[in-house]
Amino acid sequence: MTIGDVARQAGLATSAIRYYERIGLLPRAARVHGRRVYAGDVLPRLSVVAFARASGFTLREIRQLFAAGKPYSAALRAQAREKLREVEELIASAEKMKSLLRLALRCDCIDLDQCGRRVAKLM
Repeated sequence: MTIGDVARQAGLATSAIRYYERIGLLPRAARVHGRRVYAGDVLPRLSVVAFARASGFTLREIRQLFAAGKPYSAALRAQAREKLREVEELIASAEKMKSLLRLALRCDCIDLDQCGRRVAKLM
């Protein structure tokens, strides 16, 4: 498959395909007359990249996942547990922010000093 074919089928820009190849997420494509030609196994790999990106993994984390070897599922589960912990921390932080913003919506302070004294009691 040409890079254009891969990009169309994966729903990506050709520049993304080249970038993924450059950083090691995709194996180097064979060259035919100077043009990249990919094997059919590139599409499932790109599906895993898309899944991982949608799940919040960074490209670095995805590269580590791919480098982990077999069994792939063990590496995925380990990284998923860590990512889930991170997401739960983000959710807790966002919930705290939400609570504080709701308090701010009820603010009736006259001046900054009064507000500062009230906020100090909350923190």
